[in-house]
Order: sequence, then C-alpha cells, then structure tokens
Amino acid sequence: MKVLVVGSGGREHALCWKLAASPRVEKVYVAPGNAGCEAVAERVDIKANQIEPLAGFVIAKEIDLTVIGPEVTLCDGLVDRLARLGRKAFGPGKDSARLEGSKSYAKALCRQHNIPTPDFKVFKDRESLERYLERAGGRYPLVLKADGLAAGKGVAICHNDEEVDEHLTACFDRHAFGAAGETVLVEDFVKGIEVSVLVITDGQTLAVLPPARDYKAAREGNEGPNTGGMGAVSPAPIDPKVMARIEEKILVPTVHAMAVEGHPYAGTLYAGLMLTPAGPRVLEYNVRFGDPETQPTLARLKSDLFELLWAATNGELDQVEIEWDPRPAVTVVLTSGGYPGKYPKGFPITGVDLAERDPNVIVFHSGTERRGGRLLTAGGRVLGVTALGDTIADARRAAYAAVDKIKFEGMVYRKDIAAELE
Repeated sequence: MKVLVVGSGGREHALCWKLAASPRVEKVYVAPGNAGCEAVAERVDIKANQIEPLAGFVIAKEIDLTVIGPEVTLCDGLVDRLARLGRKAFGPGKDSARLEGSKSYAKALCRQHNIPTPDFKVFKDRESLERYLERAGGRYPLVLKADGLAAGKGVAICHNDEEVDEHLTACFDRHAFGAAGETVLVEDFVKGIEVSVLVITDGQTLAVLPPARDYKAAREGNEGPNTGGMGAVSPAPIDPKVMARIEEKILVPTVHAMAVEGHPYAGTLYAGLMLTPAGPRVLEYNVRFGDPETQPTLARLKSDLFELLWAATNGELDQVEIEWDPRPAVTVVLTSGGYPGKYPKGFPITGVDLAERDPNVIVFHSGTERRGGRLLTAGGRVLGVTALGDTIADARRAAYAAVDKIKFEGMVYRKDIAAELE
C-alpha cells in the first residue's frame, strides 16, 4: 500500500513514523513534510492547502490512502475531492469538518442536540458585542473566540475590559485572524480540568483513544497567550466513570448528531473538554489528530496505525482491536523565541541525535528544514521531544534530559509539562 500524509508539523512526522512501521505499507509520501519526515517518508513539494495539486499527485502515484493532518485541508474539501476521483482518504468531508471550521456551528449543534457545552452568544460586529457586555455587567472572566480557523490562537480568556478590548481589536480592527475573526463568540468561562479525548470513527463504531492533556498557554503555570500547544501527556488520568459519561453524553451523541444533520462523520474526532463539578463540557471540537497530543499518543500505540485508519475508512472499525503500551508518554515542545508572535527562522539546531540515544526518546520535528547538511529552525514550534517512562515522573525526567541536549538560538519551552500529574 502507498500512503500520502498531508501536512508539515509534528503531528505529520508522528503519523509518517507510525505508518512507515506497518508491514502493509510499502511507501509513505508526505506533502510537504519537514526535515524529520525525511527519515521515513519521501517529501513532496506540495502545500497542504493546494487541493488540486494534491489530488493530481494521488492519481499520478496511485496512492491507496491519504491521511490528512491539518484542519484547513479538511475544511477545504480534499476528502470530497478524492472521493469523487475514487480514492480513499482518512478524515471527514468538508461539511462535517465545519465542526472545527466554525465554532458557532459546533456550539449550535451542541445546543440543538443537548450536548453539554458552556453557554454562548455569537456576534458579527464589535459594537453589538460591546453593548451585550455592558448589559451583562462585566462578568469576568469570560472567553472570546474567533469563529473560524485561527491555528489555535483565536481564543482569549479575558479578566477585564482591557483584555476584551485587546482581543476585539485583534479580531475586528487589525484582522489578526483574517476571516476567522469576522465573527466572535462570547462564551461562559467554566472552571475545571482540561482534557482532550480523541476517537477514531467510521460513523458507526467509535474507537476511543486514551485521554491526553495538552498545554496551550505559552508560559509556565498556564500563563501567557494561547499557542498551538507547548506540550502534552498521554494518558491523562480520568476516572473510568467520567470517561463513560464523556462517551455516553458527548462522543456518541456528537457522531449521531452529525448523521442526523445529514453529514455522516468518519475520521478522527477530537473533543476538547473541561471536567467541571457539574460534569464534562465541550470547549471545542477538532476534526483531526491534535498537535501535540498525537505525538505522545502514537508513541504509546502498539497496534498497526495503517490497519486502524484503513478499517475506519472502509467502515470496518468494529473488526479492529487496539493495543497500547501501558507506559505514559510526555511531549515537550521547543519553540522559536517570540512564538506565538513573530519569530526569526534559520538558526542551526544541534543535539537531536544525542537526545535520541535514549531508546525511550523520540524527537518529532515540527518547524525544521535541512539546508547544506545543517538542520535549521523553520517555524514557531520547532521540535516535540517525546519520552516514555514507567511513570509520568520518569517520562518527564527522560523528556527534559533529552531537551537539555538540544540547542538552537532563542529556544523556548515550558518547564512544567505534566508536572501536576507526578
């Protein structure tokens, strides 16, 4: 079987790494990939948002399965395009991908189908939103969300008028999030423990993956602006009764709701949840593997990833059993200085080979390129240092010991990933 992975981040490196290990996979291509992908896949110079060139490549190379990483590619309809060409792709179609592409659509779906989620209101202009907040009497904290795709950076937890003004200026005046910020949601702030639960589904059967926890804030103590993710741990400890409730009240109803809406859902469904005293609440949906949650999750997967995705794509997920390494895994993301704002590129990276001498460590590349034989920074999130250990404390120690071996100018990372779980 020939497989194409679409995307260029740490998630895609992890997917390539795991798919290449399948005895059923003879060749893995990645478009466009990164320097780390080159060890297990052939890179293709096509960007993730170039739908027609990607479709043409699938036909020319007779790709058996296309695995799509980025949400933008799913929302732009690559799955639908390949289906019309008679080619299989793992992921939801364009209409189903609206679960992530439009937060207002997802929240309305939850409201209509009684899926627990914080209350919200939707606004298309700054003036009406500000009038609403004045009438509400400044009930802080509150959450403001750009409606569309904003690479994980369109959400702000606001504690005062100044923070509200800053986020609304970014959305409506500076257009920092492009079309994604033309509509803004005001959402009730809820307290609890944040957790990510991913399922793979063929529309009928749900394979629930071990819960993971990601760390979105840029700085220790969950301070600073939201990012695409500064680290992750798998599994995140959740009471089995709570997991059963999540499956019964959120995961199954969501897949059922999409079918009722006329958009049957197949692929990865990622529910970003808050475990509140009143029960789990949906904060957001993603329609693809999370990044960086994918890295520690796949590090623990003992089963054949290709078999799993192939079964989901062919409606045969009920025939697959999934086996996991019982050891936890921790991923620490190394970023360029300035991320999630502007950051420089092109700095040499050293020490990755030293870090990977530990057999329990895998360094997944995100924003890297290789030029003139040198590994260079090429993005905001640069590397995801992932380690397995007998306990979370062991995994943390191995991950941070590996981090200490890696150097590049301006390197920034959080030092408290999974610390609260030790």
